[in-house]
This record gives sequence, C-alpha cells and structure tokens, in this order.
Amino acid sequence: MDLNFWEIVLWELLGTAALILLGTGVVANTVLRSSLGFQGGWLLVNMGWGFAVFVGASIAAPSGAHLNPAVTVGLLSAGKLPWADVPAYFLGQLVGAFIGAVLCWLTYKLQFDTHDEPENTRGIFATGPTERNYAWNTVTEVIGTFVLVFWILTSPGVKMGESGLPQFGNAALGYAAVAFVVIGIGNSLGGPTGYAINPARDLGPRIAYAILPIKGKGSPDWGYSWVPIVGPLVGAVIAGLIARVLPS
Repeated sequence: MDLNFWEIVLWELLGTAALILLGTGVVANTVLRSSLGFQGGWLLVNMGWGFAVFVGASIAAPSGAHLNPAVTVGLLSAGKLPWADVPAYFLGQLVGAFIGAVLCWLTYKLQFDTHDEPENTRGIFATGPTERNYAWNTVTEVIGTFVLVFWILTSPGVKMGESGLPQFGNAALGYAAVAFVVIGIGNSLGGPTGYAINPARDLGPRIAYAILPIKGKGSPDWGYSWVPIVGPLVGAVIAGLIARVLPS
C-alpha cells in the first residue's frame, strides 16, 4: 500500500504515541510512590515496554509500523526504503513520542504532584546510564539496537513488502514477536543504559520532561541525550548493511 507523506506521518504518530504512552506509563507506575504499581520492578517495566511495542505497532500497521528512527534507518541501509519517505517517518515518530509522554504525565498528574522525590523523575521519560561513560554507553545502545533491527530485517517470518513496509507472517507471531524481542533485549542488554534502542523514544519524552510543569523535577540531562540517538542509529546502519549483503 502506497501512502503519501502525511498518511505516513499520521500512522507513525498514532502508533508511536501509543508506544510511548504505555511505555513511559509502566515506568511511572513503578516509580511514583502513590501508584498501585510502585516498586513493581525491572521485569514489569520490560514487559510493559514489550506490550507497548505490540500495541503501537498494531496501530501503525498501515505505515509498516517503524515507530523508531533506527528501524527506518535500518530499512534504508538495507535498500528497502526510499530516501523520500524518511522525513515523514521521522516527523511522525518524534511528534508521536512527545505526545505520548505528555499523555503519560496527564494520566499520572496527581502521582507526580505527591511524589516525594520529584527530582528523580527523569527516568520515567528518558533513559540514562548506571555508569556514565559516553563511549561505552554508546556501545551498549549500538549492540541492543543492532539485535532489534537485524531481527526485523532477517526474521524468517518477516517479508518486506512494497515501499519497505515489513509484513509479519504467522511464523513470526505478527507484531507480538517484536514485543518478545524487545522484552528479551531489555532483560539481557538493558541494564547498563535502560535500552533506548530508539532515538524518538528517548528524545521526544526528554523534550516533554524539559517542558512539562512537574514540580521539583530534575534536569533533562541534555549532556547524555546524544547517546540514545547516535548509538541506535549506528546499530541500525550496521544491521542494515549486513542484511543487505546476506544471500536472500
């Protein structure tokens, strides 16, 4: 199905907004003290993000459900997506991520207002390292994103349709399979940096955090913000170039 620029933007915006609403929502649920999910733990967060990917991808199916500039760049590097479509995907993903983060804040407004450590709420919206070393943090994001994008490009249940739109067959459990991959990445590789593996997922909510009127909030940490952008894009390019030379 051929979509025009604004149709791609719309579907990517809707899907990414759902992804970020549910993804940041599960983090808020475990972090904010007066929430019922308080101290739910890392596994709950990973499961929440995985299911968020499933919901967002299902919504954005008409556009191929990239939801992630790294997926878009991976498809581009693999020769499966025209350059002309890239700006539409990027625009929809970034705006959708911002909107999803704002919706998360609206959902948990009262819990934000009563949280006793508001200066530590950035992690609800954006990722950050447990040990700050920009080079190694970037390596972590490269590896995690490579796993995601390489799976998308090479999974036996995934076929590339017209205009670079992935088609998920029953062998890959549809978009549920992507959720399992994301959960696996989070459980195995997410500990060092919180596994952004998606530049829009980190940048859109980070901008929202900087703007939203959260009383007593901390810094958006712009000094680190380039890592979850550069790392995933590098990982995606590597995955795309390798997939491009593999025998079909």
